[in-house]
Amino acid sequence: MLVLVRKRCTQLILVLFVLSLVTFTLMKLAPGDPVRTILQPDEFMVTAADEAELRKELGLDQPLPVQYGRWLLKVVQLDFGISHLTGKPVTELIVSRLPVTLQLAGGALVLMLLMTFPLGMLAARYVGRWPDHISRILAFVGASIPSFWLGLMLIYGFAYKLKWLPSMGVGSLENMILPCFTLGFAFAAMYARILRAGLLESMSQDYIAAARARGLSERQILVRHASRSALLPVVTLFGLNVGTMLGGAVVIEVMFSWPGLGSMVMGAIRGRDYPVIQGFVLFTGTLVVLINLAVDISYRYLDPRIRYAKESAQ
Repeated sequence: MLVLVRKRCTQLILVLFVLSLVTFTLMKLAPGDPVRTILQPDEFMVTAADEAELRKELGLDQPLPVQYGRWLLKVVQLDFGISHLTGKPVTELIVSRLPVTLQLAGGALVLMLLMTFPLGMLAARYVGRWPDHISRILAFVGASIPSFWLGLMLIYGFAYKLKWLPSMGVGSLENMILPCFTLGFAFAAMYARILRAGLLESMSQDYIAAARARGLSERQILVRHASRSALLPVVTLFGLNVGTMLGGAVVIEVMFSWPGLGSMVMGAIRGRDYPVIQGFVLFTGTLVVLINLAVDISYRYLDPRIRYAKESAQ
C-alpha cells in the first residue's frame, strides 16, 4: 500500500504541475483584461498612468514566464494569491466557501446511495420483473435529462407551482432537497444499472454456488457476498466522475443560489479574477486525484482477490 501511495503522490505532483501550466496559459489567452475589468466602474476617470500603476501592482507588467514562476512559487507554499476583485487571499475564499459546497455534494452523495443500492439490488434480485423495469427506466431518464433542465423543472413544479420547497438559499433540510436531487439523480440511475450488472456477474461465480450449498438465503448471498465484488465497477466509476460531479455542482449552485465554490468561480470568471480561477482549478484537481487514490486503496478491502494477487506477484 505504501508503494501505491508514493506512486499516487508522485502522479499528483506531475498532474498539478501540468494543470497549473495549462490553467495559467488559458487564463492569459482568454479575452479581456483584468485591469480594465477592475477599473471599469471609474472608466471615465481612469488614465493610462492609473492602468500602468495597477498592472504593476498586480504583477501583470512582467513577462509571462516570470509571472508563472512567481505564482507557482507561492502555490508551493499553499498561497494561491490575492483576489483581484475582493482583495482577499484566494485560500481564505476557498476555505470559506468549501463547507457549503461539501454540504451540497454530501447531500447528493447520500441521496445517490439511497437510490443506487435498493434499485440495483432489487433489479438484480428480480431480473426481468417490475423492479428491473423501473431501474431500467430510471437509468434511461437519468442519462437523457441534463441536470440544469431537471433543476429548472423541479423549481417550476415543486417551488413555483406547488410551493412545497424553496427554490434558493441554504440553512435547512428543505433547501437541500431540490439541489441535491438535481445533482445526484443522474449518477444514482447510472450506478444502479452498473451495480445490477456487477451483482448478476457475481451471482454466477463459484463462491456464490458454495454459499447456496451452505444453505444461505438469496438475500444473505446478495448482501454479504455478491455485493462486495459488485461494488468495484461502481467505485471505479465514482472516482472517474468526481470531476463531473464538481462541474455539475457549479451549475447547480448558480441555479439554486448556493454561496459555494461554484458561485464563487462563476463570479471570478465574469470579473476576470485569474487568481481565484487558478486556485479553484488546482484545488479541484487535487481533490480529484486524492479521491482516486482513496478508490485505489478501497479495492484491497472490497475484493480480497486483488490483495492476494498483488502479494503473490511481489
